Amino acid sequence: MTTRRDFIKKTTTGTAAVTLGAAVFPSWANARILGANDHINCAVIGVRSRAKAHVLAIHQDVNAKILYSCDVDDTILEEHNAWCQERIGYVPKVEKDFRKILEDKDVDAIFIATPEHWHAPMAIMGLQAGKHVYVEKPCSHNPYENDLLVAAQKKYGKKVQMGNQQRSAKTSMSAVEDIKKGVIGDVFKGEAYYSNNRGSIGHGKAIEVPQTLNWDMWQGPAPRENYRDNIHPYNWHWFRNWGTGEIHNNGTHEIDICRWALGVDLPETVTAFGGKYTYDDDWEFPDNQQVTYTFPGDKFITWTSHSRGIMKPERPGRGITIYGSKGVIELSRNFYKLYDLGGNPIKIEFEKELSATTNTQGIGGLDVDHVSNFFNAIRKDNSLNSDIRDASVSTMLCHLGNMAHDAGHTIEVNTQTGKVLNSEKAMQGWKREYEKGWEPKL
Repeated sequence: MTTRRDFIKKTTTGTAAVTLGAAVFPSWANARILGANDHINCAVIGVRSRAKAHVLAIHQDVNAKILYSCDVDDTILEEHNAWCQERIGYVPKVEKDFRKILEDKDVDAIFIATPEHWHAPMAIMGLQAGKHVYVEKPCSHNPYENDLLVAAQKKYGKKVQMGNQQRSAKTSMSAVEDIKKGVIGDVFKGEAYYSNNRGSIGHGKAIEVPQTLNWDMWQGPAPRENYRDNIHPYNWHWFRNWGTGEIHNNGTHEIDICRWALGVDLPETVTAFGGKYTYDDDWEFPDNQQVTYTFPGDKFITWTSHSRGIMKPERPGRGITIYGSKGVIELSRNFYKLYDLGGNPIKIEFEKELSATTNTQGIGGLDVDHVSNFFNAIRKDNSLNSDIRDASVSTMLCHLGNMAHDAGHTIEVNTQTGKVLNSEKAMQGWKREYEKGWEPKL
């Protein structure tokens, strides 16, 4: 019988014969396109779910190759190796310790799709090793890391793109340009929303760490906890030691587009309402939440999240509405819809390739566009659609939403630094405790 480790070892050579069941993939998933002459070698770190979208997007560029797949779980690596053989026709080398990948001078860029507590520390280490970085949202676990990552990019000079791929949507770009032209008059409100029906995660029981999992490396910069049966591979999102809650997990996307459309940066005030209502379990963040941000110029953004209970079934699972004095714009990853004040449709545009919106992989045409933009920035010094300096501002808004919720009152914000001016309790969330020897530094 072939063990998982035997399988992983064999498939690092790209020789394993693999057959997978039928799956639905976008039309671009098998057809590579020509790129520039500059070859880009990549490593994908954290390969369970979102990484699948990264792999397919990288594969579209004929002059890019994935040299490494990296994960701390043999079971996940086994599945991913089989998936790669089926979907891209080869199996990248396997490495369980990402630090060894950073030592390889042949690697030009790393793609980070790990749990969130790893995002900024790993991105900073990648920059220090001379790699370009594509980091999934949120780009940080806390505001301290947020600032540190921006400073690291400035110091080391490599490209850093955050994975808020709607910034590369042609329809969203068109909408923002129309807003700048005054198509809906003076914009004043951005409404971001997300709904899902996530189940209970139960009360975790301490069990032995699976032999396939390097639990110490999985925890990395986070203070050590015993392994429980309701953390890995997905529910870490709802624990403060590793995750950042729904406002970051999904709200980053919609809040970012609202901020872009309204032309605002850091807010003046943040108010958060909500709580945990639906299940008695280990979930540590609000599962239903409303956050309101106010900005200079009498503008505001709202974030409405129903993580566990689809409260508005007549609406899509997620989206953005931008309100102006002369009209309204609806946006999603897949469309742009313009209405007059009476609700009459004036203009509708759709993306050429649709993207998934509510599953954990989120595969779609926007991934190709966003990764292509990242590669063009590396090759040609083109502007990034989500440069970390701007992406960090949207990430900071999400941090401020959590901080306002924890404070229990409206917080006032320094619009230059993001620091809270009127709440010591809120500022307790500015920086986390780190496992000894793991705190990120420039």
